[in-house]
Amino acid sequence: MPSPARDSLQLSLDDLGTPLSQVTFCVIDLETTGGSADSCGITEIGAVKLRGGECLGTFQTLVNPGCAIPPQITVLTGITHSMVMPAPRIEAVLPSLLEFIGDAVIVGHNVRFDLSFVQAALERDQRPKLTNRSVDTVALARRLVRNEVPNCKLGTLAEVFRLDHQPSHRALDDALATGDLLHLLIERAGGLGVTGLDDLLSLPKMAGHASAQKLRLTDSLPRSPGVYLFRNAQGDVLYIGKATNLRARVRSYFSGDDRRKIGSLLRETTQIDHVKHPHPLSAAVHEIRLIHEHKPGYNRQLKDWGRYVYVKLTLSETFPRLSIVKDVRDDGAMYLGPLSSRSTAQRVVDAIHTSVPLRRCAGRVGKRALRDTPCTAAQLGVSMCPCAGGVEPADYELVVERAVRGLTVEPNLLLAPLADRITALAREERFEEAADVRDRANALTGAINRQRKFDQLRRAGHIHIDLGPLGGVSLDHGRLQAAWGEGELPNLGLSPTHDDRPAPSDATLAPLDRELADELGCIASWLEHAAPDLTLDHCDGVLASALPALPSFSPRKGLAVDDSEFVSSLRRSRR
Repeated sequence: MPSPARDSLQLSLDDLGTPLSQVTFCVIDLETTGGSADSCGITEIGAVKLRGGECLGTFQTLVNPGCAIPPQITVLTGITHSMVMPAPRIEAVLPSLLEFIGDAVIVGHNVRFDLSFVQAALERDQRPKLTNRSVDTVALARRLVRNEVPNCKLGTLAEVFRLDHQPSHRALDDALATGDLLHLLIERAGGLGVTGLDDLLSLPKMAGHASAQKLRLTDSLPRSPGVYLFRNAQGDVLYIGKATNLRARVRSYFSGDDRRKIGSLLRETTQIDHVKHPHPLSAAVHEIRLIHEHKPGYNRQLKDWGRYVYVKLTLSETFPRLSIVKDVRDDGAMYLGPLSSRSTAQRVVDAIHTSVPLRRCAGRVGKRALRDTPCTAAQLGVSMCPCAGGVEPADYELVVERAVRGLTVEPNLLLAPLADRITALAREERFEEAADVRDRANALTGAINRQRKFDQLRRAGHIHIDLGPLGGVSLDHGRLQAAWGEGELPNLGLSPTHDDRPAPSDATLAPLDRELADELGCIASWLEHAAPDLTLDHCDGVLASALPALPSFSPRKGLAVDDSEFVSSLRRSRR
């Protein structure tokens, strides 16, 4: 049966931010017949269980390794063949050892060596391997006290720091000495803001960082969702990010984050601010709003929304055409977007032109022809050319209607010709051209899908969503208006003004402001992935769509454009 210590520990380890005083450690030391877990055996096991600086119990046993003990090992440890002959084999020891370890964090001086023997024994006995987290006191000592000692051997550390127990190359003595060392190192680590298990596990990498002295800036960070801001000495915002665990995420910049600009960012940072949030969604939205407001120099994403563009279909003209514009006007035109870049918008325009023969010349067409001969695209048979005359407005209107329906309620009108074109090019082994058309189709599909999500959120009006134990959120025509958890309402900074107007219909839905695209995109993605866990309490409009699903033109990972499956995959995407 599990011990009481194990039962209580199961709850505390669910949260890696558990204070170190509440974490149970199991210090292990093994004596073996050699250095290889595959060919050598265990001769002695010693373990001590610690929590809050107190010893909860010890474990010690000799083990029959099933092989001869080399003389040099006997000289080092004092363990002879006659001592281990009556001892149990490791298979008989494992059940009690596993019971003693329980769910504790395993500690050892060069813990990988000891664990390799234990894991090998478990595997030979057809038992599951240990999954406990582990702490290596060698790695901690190298980061925390390396400058104070000639080396980081256990005997040297025990002598220099006058530990209560001295190692003797016997398992329990060495485990007790390692436990003393662990307590000393935890005390030293407190100066670097190490207060929880997560801090201790990541410390070996952090303490050697060039900016490790700035770890103190993370002392006040909570282990909860939120937004963090790196600031320089003048108070300017250098970088903004979000996290589900603020403390762990920010401290990771001092360890495993090897992005090129991180070193420079940390050198400039003198202050780290944070804003707690009840759940990750409100943190993600707040991050977007803050980046839009401050435009931090070290952020690469989300700050270029001012460059977003739209694809415009000039419906107010007799012969409408497509163009890429930055600003939206009240001119009766149809706008698709905002799109993240001009190059993406150009691929969308090219995709539409491939499917419907809209005119490509930019001049304003009147009663008189603007040119004597059709434009190049018209001569190639891929577009109409009303500039040269001979195109009836009624005939052209049918083409425009096809384009509008393809961009709104019947996307297959635009996507099916693209799929046919890709298939034809692939059959002719013109794979580079097929890949180019595929990229256009993929851009068009992405733009239509993005537009659908934006419009669906805005038509839904006011939405209240119950997140169960996490609280809930309130959306106002797609924007996050409030988020709550455990009765608290966080300040979202740029909260939208409550709008009492009814949800807009298809006819009154104006193009989305490009400043809101990132936020609505974030919320739409969250709704899509979290839908099974949500409860919709209230919705002014309709949070659903009867439009047909869009096919995928994205190439499968590892699929070459000249792969024999290319054509068949495209055909399947049309179904």
